[in-house]
Amino acid sequence: MDFMNKEITCGLKNTVTDRVSENSIAKTLGSGSLEVYATPAMTCLMEKAATEALEPLLADGWTTVGISLDVQHKAATPVGLSVRAEAEVTAVEGRKITFRVRAFDDKEEIGSGVHKRFAVLKEKFLAKALGKS
Repeated sequence: MDFMNKEITCGLKNTVTDRVSENSIAKTLGSGSLEVYATPAMTCLMEKAATEALEPLLADGWTTVGISLDVQHKAATPVGLSVRAEAEVTAVEGRKITFRVRAFDDKEEIGSGVHKRFAVLKEKFLAKALGKS
């Protein structure tokens, strides 16, 4: 069964935005003690950009799951600034899709790296996961 309604090709891009708040800082998320944008929040935004790029192209019953994320968080961002994440497809190998991901605040690039996702049948994937309980 083909997992795509439309072909996923290299160069496909998506951008998502957010604003740094108390909910997305390292002190709140437990990834540090400072009141700056947390690395887990940045990586989540990067994954969101990748996920949203693919969802409209997938066949009914299919979704993607993250299988790897290798990023650097290069600069701190205080509460109140806007942040954006960009994801661009760099490779499609069967059901595995690789992205170049980057994140920016209002002033500079704050992170970059590589993210990989894998297309799965929702029901089959959930059944396997729920089989653990």
